[in-house]
Amino acid sequence: MCLWSSKGGMKEMNIKNQITKQNITDFMKKYGIFLAFLILFLVMGVLRPATFLTAGNQRNILRQISINGIMATGMTFVIITGGIDLSVGSVLAYSSIVACSFARPGEYPLMISIVVALSIGAALGAFNGVVIAKGKVPPFIVTLGMLTIARGLTQLFNGGRPINNLSAEYNFIGGGSVIGIPVPVIILGVVILLGYFLLNKTRFGRYVYAVGGNKATAKVSGIQVDRIYIMVYTLMGALAALSGIVLSARVETATVIAGTGYELDAIAAVTIGGTSSAGGKGTIIGTVIGVLIMGVLSNGLDLLGVSSYYQQIVKGFIIIGAVLLDKKK
Repeated sequence: MCLWSSKGGMKEMNIKNQITKQNITDFMKKYGIFLAFLILFLVMGVLRPATFLTAGNQRNILRQISINGIMATGMTFVIITGGIDLSVGSVLAYSSIVACSFARPGEYPLMISIVVALSIGAALGAFNGVVIAKGKVPPFIVTLGMLTIARGLTQLFNGGRPINNLSAEYNFIGGGSVIGIPVPVIILGVVILLGYFLLNKTRFGRYVYAVGGNKATAKVSGIQVDRIYIMVYTLMGALAALSGIVLSARVETATVIAGTGYELDAIAAVTIGGTSSAGGKGTIIGTVIGVLIMGVLSNGLDLLGVSSYYQQIVKGFIIIGAVLLDKKK
């Protein structure tokens, strides 16, 4: 009787332990990214309380992450489809330098420069999508080629020279505030809300998940897979252009080296946020947390006096770590 009770008790304890482990695993999968952000924020606050925790620095972080956040929102759609876009930094540069050429004081209305830039970004993104969808060329190769093409176009546009002396209206996009909220942060908020709506509340969003989850099944289900690819990369190009507008307006100039390496930050934020590199899984909310982690990390390391070279190494390891964690899920 005692032996039976002992075995029964041990079996019940093992079941409880398994349930507890499963609960912990489920909790970490669901909220681990939030926990990581809170820990990072607290650590930076402890290490540099006099500078990191100030309201001015927090606004600065939000202003800094706005550019990456806008691009990362588009990159979320791309990676959910199982793709990648390495050209976003170059598309940003070309779109912004063309936009700034129309943003001279007293020459053209503000909307002209904005529409031209967004159109260029969307067109370059659509080109990527068409070649990927119709040409059956891997996204890595296509967007790597576009990275070079767009950077070359940027260098040719103004003979490699920067464009400055921009209108006050244009510069307000990057440096202004509305009721104390920086305009870039407002733009980021609008992009996030629209991205969330598209991905979670529309047929297009459901199709994006379906294509990334299983392209063959999506085709059998009647989804026009090629159209989804083209739409996703067009959206990515337009958002890269919008990031270019915000960046050039913030620094009040457009240069041929603008956006260099920005694709790394966007991909890092999306992968950290839990979007699967294999496709079919990811959320805008996760990407937002990923962007915040990247922003807090960069800002904190700057305050700690860590060289930007070391920061690039850290970002690279973060991407690899995020992918490894995704493989274990």
